[in-house]
Amino acid sequence: MGPLNREAWARRLAAFRASPSTFMARAESEDLGLDLLSDLRSDKLSEQTKVSLLALSLEYSDKLWPDAPAAEAAVTSLLDTLILLPPRPSALRRPLLLAATTALVAGGALGPTSEASCRLLPLLLRLASGQDVGRAFGPTAEQHPLQATACECLRELESCKPGLLGSSLGLLRSLLGQMGPVQPLSLLLALVLHNTLVAQSRSGVGLQGLLVAGASSTGGSRWDWTLAEEGDAHLQPQAPSWPTAEEGECGLSILEPSPEEARELRAAVAQLLDTSYLLTPVAQAHLLWLLGWAMRGLRGQLPMLFKPQLVRLLGTAQLTLLHSVLALKATFGEALFTTQDEALLLRRLTLAAQHPALPSPTHLFYLHCLLSFPENCPLGPEGEEAAPLLLGPQLCRGLMPSLLHDPMALLAHLHLLCLLCAEDEEEDKGQAQSPRQFLVELLTGLLQRAALGDGPRALATLCFQATYLTASCLAGQPAILTPLIHGLAQLYQARPSLVPHFVDLLDRVGPELGEPLRKVLWQEVVTRPGPGEALGWHLQMLAEVAEGGAQSATLSFLQATAPHCTDWGLQQALLQVCRALLQTSGGDGLADLLQMLARQLEDPDGRDHARLYYMLLAHLASPKLGVALGPSLAAPALASSLVAENQGFATTLMVQETPAPIQLSVGRQKARGPLPVLRLQVEALEAVYSMELRFCVKGQLYEPLEAIHIPCLCPDRPTHPLYLTLKPRRPAPTQLQVQALYTTTTGLTCHAHLPPLSVNFADLFLPFPQSPKGSELSFFEELWDSCLPKGVESRVWCPLGSQGLETLVSQHLEPFVVVAQPPTSYHIAVHLPPHSMLLLRLEAAQADGVPVAIRTDDWAVLPMAGDYLRGLAAC
Repeated sequence: MGPLNREAWARRLAAFRASPSTFMARAESEDLGLDLLSDLRSDKLSEQTKVSLLALSLEYSDKLWPDAPAAEAAVTSLLDTLILLPPRPSALRRPLLLAATTALVAGGALGPTSEASCRLLPLLLRLASGQDVGRAFGPTAEQHPLQATACECLRELESCKPGLLGSSLGLLRSLLGQMGPVQPLSLLLALVLHNTLVAQSRSGVGLQGLLVAGASSTGGSRWDWTLAEEGDAHLQPQAPSWPTAEEGECGLSILEPSPEEARELRAAVAQLLDTSYLLTPVAQAHLLWLLGWAMRGLRGQLPMLFKPQLVRLLGTAQLTLLHSVLALKATFGEALFTTQDEALLLRRLTLAAQHPALPSPTHLFYLHCLLSFPENCPLGPEGEEAAPLLLGPQLCRGLMPSLLHDPMALLAHLHLLCLLCAEDEEEDKGQAQSPRQFLVELLTGLLQRAALGDGPRALATLCFQATYLTASCLAGQPAILTPLIHGLAQLYQARPSLVPHFVDLLDRVGPELGEPLRKVLWQEVVTRPGPGEALGWHLQMLAEVAEGGAQSATLSFLQATAPHCTDWGLQQALLQVCRALLQTSGGDGLADLLQMLARQLEDPDGRDHARLYYMLLAHLASPKLGVALGPSLAAPALASSLVAENQGFATTLMVQETPAPIQLSVGRQKARGPLPVLRLQVEALEAVYSMELRFCVKGQLYEPLEAIHIPCLCPDRPTHPLYLTLKPRRPAPTQLQVQALYTTTTGLTCHAHLPPLSVNFADLFLPFPQSPKGSELSFFEELWDSCLPKGVESRVWCPLGSQGLETLVSQHLEPFVVVAQPPTSYHIAVHLPPHSMLLLRLEAAQADGVPVAIRTDDWAVLPMAGDYLRGLAAC
């Protein structure tokens, strides 16, 4: 198919972006990546259309080239396209660099054995260093943005392989002092320095002169793949996420550089900090995070290198930089910030939080900084919330909460006020209005607003949020909790419909507020007159607080209320109170009430519940009664009329994720049938029923796979192998994602993710149909001749190891042998679905190996066949 025009590509890209997964499931989507790479070289498309194609490859590189071989070929094609560009200015150079880097990383092709990696990495380093790389990279005016793009690409590769550019530290440091893009170079150097220090400290090896090795070549010695492989297991988040206080988590505490290394390290960090003012605020924050994280774990490296930056950063209006300053303070404490610095920073946060024109997110940010302010010498135990020592009532007088604040800001101000109230009471003496008095008045105002009958529900929600926050911070302050309890009782009197909020509050608060509040609410309920619109709310509240008062008063209330419970909902609420009394206490009064309800309730379901509760009360002692009415440990019977009583009922309606109940592995394959079949071995770890195994292959290399159904699996019973039919669209290895959906012995439906299964290249081998006897050689020669000129031919060396050629063929290739003259010559034909073939001639075996002639009609098969043959000796 020839190159598509602009309109055809626009339709194709629109269909892809509408639903990438649906588009890639179509048969015609197989050539999307190849068509994109091919049309990038077409003269019929404009540069704007080609930029759109490259933008698609940046967003969906993992779908266009999902595996390493495809990504390797794509990067090679993109680099060839870049080299072939004319020397005039072009908008394609930077997107081509970005697309090649993205494809290499997303496809998992980045590595020391990748030819594309060996091409791309030196090219990026030469571009980043401003060296002359030829006329194909445009005029001089285009070199500066191209240099910045190369730095960004190198930073992406370093992020994916930490330590990859460790050997280039000296070169990058020398580039920072030259004319070039400051921000990309600074961020790249800081990231490489950070990753190198992490990797070197974990291995206990010093910097070994890396910071001054700027005179070496830009060849292969620039890449430290060993360091990169070690760094893969210790990837750190590339966002301002600062380390915890424990040195062990920091991971750098054992690194002690020599005096020369320490001097060069100080110089490199100082160089980065001196030029940091040229960076954007976000880039500066990221730079400070990288350097602060690295310097924190170095013994003998004082944080005073950051001190000159504090003069500039303490007065910044940028929130990202202010956050970085607070992070530095949390990391280094009094080693970097004096008491005067701490007071200045705290006063600045306090005054900024009081600015009337602040947007709501900025206002909340300043309040959060005050609430979690990192003090130099906190008095309380670590992790305990407390107001900063220097933040007294006088300083934060303008931060008192107001009913005019929006809900989030009000809660933040209230949190700060509660922390102030938790200080010693002596601080309140001599003040016109103490923080405690202000807090009580504020809570009273919130309760009064929530009590308005026609008020919005949001006011009531805010009131209960403030109540919970106050109870959490001031659990041991009866001077505040006592008026709060009375206010909540008055709120219940005014609006009984807020019972769900009261129940949620009682479930969350501690006993300091929960116990007295239960008693007050119980008193409010049992002293209510008989019927009314709020009877259902009163019964729900009584079911929650019944244990807080005398049972005789509760039973009297229930007996007076029972005649008015005429509908099903009120009867169920009444029975819930009886159930709560059963779990706490019994008695003749409760038995009489249950007998009365079993006779008089109109609804048969209510009468059955009352009769059941009476039988349980009459035949079970208190401990067994509590167990019988408690949450069930087994799955409830769905057909039972009492299913609503089982508190585990909700779990039967959900598919829950659990650890894998089986182990799945790939067994030895047998080539048979028109399609490759994967033989799976199953080992049951627990008994499961009605299991369905679902298989998924990322990308478009394979058609969707059918699920496998297993009626029953038990650990003590032998299992039969499972057979999964593969339907490859191209002969390539892959990984299968496996999910199990099954039923447990308790009746619950669960799902679990199993470890992925690898489909190797040899798993796709199928034999050709058997030729008539005596014509095997001519059949093989016909296949051999049909491969060219459309296909490709090559020769590889196949090591034999300790085994001979005859043994190697019998163990791995026997089903595919067409012509055999053991032990010296074998002609092998392999069918690779859907429409490819692989032909091998093994002749003249030597002591340590055998030369193999390969022909195939699919060039993409050739590298996989070579890898397979070279690895046979190790199998």
